[in-house]
Amino acid sequence: MSGLVVIGAQWGDEGKGKITDFLAEGADVVVRYQGGNNAGHTVEVLDKKYKLHLIPSGILYDTKLCVIGNGVVIDPKAFFDELSYLEKEGVKVSEDKLIVSDRAHVIMPYHKLIDRLSEQMRGNKDIGTTGKGIGPCYTDKHERTGIRVCDLLNKETLKEKLEINIAAKNRIIKEVYGGEELNFDEVYKEYVEYGERLRPFVKDTSVVLYDAIKSGKKVLFEGAQGTLLDIDYGTYPYVTSSHPISGGVCVGAGIGPTMITNAIGVCKAYTTRVGKGPFPTELFDEMGDYIREKGFEYGTTTGRARRCGWLDLVILKYAVRISGLTSLAITKLDTLAGIEKIKVCVGYELDGKVIDYFPASLEDLERCKPIYKEFEGWDNSVEGAKTFDDLHENAKKYLRFIEEYTGTRVSIVSVGPNRSQTMVINKF
Repeated sequence: MSGLVVIGAQWGDEGKGKITDFLAEGADVVVRYQGGNNAGHTVEVLDKKYKLHLIPSGILYDTKLCVIGNGVVIDPKAFFDELSYLEKEGVKVSEDKLIVSDRAHVIMPYHKLIDRLSEQMRGNKDIGTTGKGIGPCYTDKHERTGIRVCDLLNKETLKEKLEINIAAKNRIIKEVYGGEELNFDEVYKEYVEYGERLRPFVKDTSVVLYDAIKSGKKVLFEGAQGTLLDIDYGTYPYVTSSHPISGGVCVGAGIGPTMITNAIGVCKAYTTRVGKGPFPTELFDEMGDYIREKGFEYGTTTGRARRCGWLDLVILKYAVRISGLTSLAITKLDTLAGIEKIKVCVGYELDGKVIDYFPASLEDLERCKPIYKEFEGWDNSVEGAKTFDDLHENAKKYLRFIEEYTGTRVSIVSVGPNRSQTMVINKF
């Protein structure tokens, strides 16, 4: 494994948490390298379901070191709430098991407030953010006015930076959005306390990861969101504010590209997305409703119903190219069981011309009409499959076609929500 990356190959919600949890058994270290608590990873072990947002999916193993890298933005309250949740669920978390980068940026109350107020101001042109302050925090990071975890550990540094930021943000909150100003003393006191609580977890995680890889340990990098939500390569502006693609690992975890040996793209056997933006294969009929209900397509973080559609191989091939994917993990093959005819998008018709690439312009993408190839369906027997040979013959054909179209082997197949309903069918 050495340095193995797991990314979402669609619009997120592909089942990355499940696949990361599955692969974490063979890893020594599991790392989140971007995003924040706007992510939602659901992991099901035996008869128990865990919902994670900020903490890496490897946390369910007692012997794995979990790392929150510098590319992640951290809401301290959400962090400690998640720790409490895990403790209640019987998952022990200590500073020996979980560490946080001293270079990670901190989500402040004004980030969350501005996030919500700006969405309200956009009206029906809203982006559909989770309102958790992720975008405004990344804005401050790149504007070079952000507050980092290391700043929380120094009261004087925090005070100096927070005074400047609160004064500036209060003007925006009041004069631009008509909101209620924040109180400096209250925010300062709260975040000084968070700093002290965080202190035992804080490390220079780049050093830890470098030493781990150099010593031969296996490191698993877990992306949040998906390729089509990448700030550069997604359906901009309906995207997240970071780089979920494999290229985001080096910057977000502080390692060199030569330390990444493989990249697995996680993809549902169909396509979903949450929020606004074009979606060429979206289904607006009973079939879309069937997939949503059978697959329980509702957001882990927001609870929002996901838009559902047929598998879009144009998107998947795009993800393979952008992230240099070496293999694919196909999830929710069981959700399609019982459908007589299953369609797969193999190209777009744009203004009378057939294209096999993903356009940058949303206006162009909105005009794209999917070109479908039809497959015979399969029955519910796939849910009990333990090996590739156990799968229904039509399901095998479906998977082989995905490999053929994308030029990328399928290494992992999931046929149900539980950790045990996952099979490795090719080496990765």
